[in-house]
Amino acid sequence: MLPRLQFHVGEPFQSRRHAEVFGCGFSNRRLQASRHRSEVQLLEFLFERRHRFPFRLDIRRIDGLATPTDQFFAVQHPLRLGAVERLAGSGQSFDVIDAHYFYPDGVAAGLLGHALGLPVVITGRGTDLTLIPRAPLARRQIQWAADQANAMITVCEDLRQRLLLLGAAADRTIVLRNGVDLDRFTPPQVAPHRSDRFSLLSVGSLIPRKGYELTIGALPSLPDCDLTIAGSGPLRAELEALAQGLGVAARVRFLGEVPHAELPNLYRAADMLVLASEREGWANVLLEAMACGTPVVATNVNGSAEAVCSPAAGLLAQERSVAGIRDAILALRRAMPSRQDTRRHACRFSWQQTARANRELLIAAAAAGRAGRGSPVAAQAARASLAESGLVPTPV
Repeated sequence: MLPRLQFHVGEPFQSRRHAEVFGCGFSNRRLQASRHRSEVQLLEFLFERRHRFPFRLDIRRIDGLATPTDQFFAVQHPLRLGAVERLAGSGQSFDVIDAHYFYPDGVAAGLLGHALGLPVVITGRGTDLTLIPRAPLARRQIQWAADQANAMITVCEDLRQRLLLLGAAADRTIVLRNGVDLDRFTPPQVAPHRSDRFSLLSVGSLIPRKGYELTIGALPSLPDCDLTIAGSGPLRAELEALAQGLGVAARVRFLGEVPHAELPNLYRAADMLVLASEREGWANVLLEAMACGTPVVATNVNGSAEAVCSPAAGLLAQERSVAGIRDAILALRRAMPSRQDTRRHACRFSWQQTARANRELLIAAAAAGRAGRGSPVAAQAARASLAESGLVPTPV
């Protein structure tokens, strides 16, 4: 029987033991938020594509602990689990495998769970459920991994529906949306000076799916608007050339990569954030801007409709095109919400509730063990936590 796992929220806590979590491809703040309030130790798996095998899996400790140097191929049979076995032999035990992205991380987590007799939790975050399942082999592997999981999490309802279409059990899936750091992303203390120019902001990597060409393409029809773009990527020269060709280069400013700590000032200085993406599991920039009191225009893709769900948040474009982005910007300008209302909307998406529900899910999964992989108990624990926080949990 597993020892009882103890966590407290909102205060320091010294537990009798640590809850150990296998974090496969750990890249999110959700578990970090839980860890900040709990005695949770993490292992991180780093994946690298190989020409001969689907993945190479490196194991390393985070939290400043020793790093095993062994590597093993997660899909080789028999599994080379030397590093894991040595950790276990040294007294290191694990309660649950927590994987982020269904492919390849979730597939490897399923293999590890099977080999080690551990429960598995997998989170879908975007491309792993929107694009990768189009490949038949990857699709079958994702479906297999879903069968191995005690619980499956998605960051928005759109991704959950895609997961259900792949055959995942509805009662073992739940939406735990990304939150926003409401202490870091805050409105300006003093209202910024406004000129007769209207300031648009876009934040993200300069890659095709972000749709910067649509926002730049709208500028000739928005003569009093200036656009600031924060981000780096392979399309910068192409986008600069587009702005030059459209005669709007003087109104487009490329900042390059901006440290995350400096983003709040950019959001506060902008009149509106524009996100013209082709797909977004859950776009954190939308909540970050809104938490700073800046309304948003976004394309209606994946989780964006769940974030931009009231007039205080901003507006969804009717279509993903130059005209669609232009019309949405003009429409929002005609009905701009107050910064206070936009901030209040963002406050619905604190990390606190998500972290608490995630913690309850991991506790329930660990308690159920590997034998609970066909049971809805872990997802039910998270639903109960969301309901207690006053949030509407995922329907079954």
